[in-house]
Amino acid sequence: MTVPVAVLVLLVSTLIVAVCSEGLVGSIEGVSESFGLPRNFIGIVLLPIVGNAAEHTTAITVAIKNKMDLAINVALGSSSQIALLVVPFTVLIGWAMSVPMDLDFGLTNTAILVLVVIIVGSITTDGESNWLEGMMLCAAYSLVMLTYWFL
Repeated sequence: MTVPVAVLVLLVSTLIVAVCSEGLVGSIEGVSESFGLPRNFIGIVLLPIVGNAAEHTTAITVAIKNKMDLAINVALGSSSQIALLVVPFTVLIGWAMSVPMDLDFGLTNTAILVLVVIIVGSITTDGESNWLEGMMLCAAYSLVMLTYWFL
């Protein structure tokens, strides 16, 4: 594939993803009312699961092959991209579109972020994993999920 063709394919696929994303975000209100799910829960728990299904599959596949360093890098790489690029970029685009946005996440969101960073930091420092660390991650995810269910 030549460079111009690759750029064209990238632009077309980006446009298709943008249209699909707009439809997905537009349907959150209807799903929230139909199924009785809180909007925070849908946006913070369900959408990332669906949106990152390919990355989750890759991480699970390489973890099964006992390549934990790669599995952790796949999982943390996605989170880093969101935190360091997507969120600030979204705020800047919001400002350009006159949508009031900021990086003030509030006490609950900040506390959850700090908790998750501490847990992930403690798990990734030794370069090994075991069942207890996996259960800690599952428990942290369950706490986050329950928090946004009742928030």
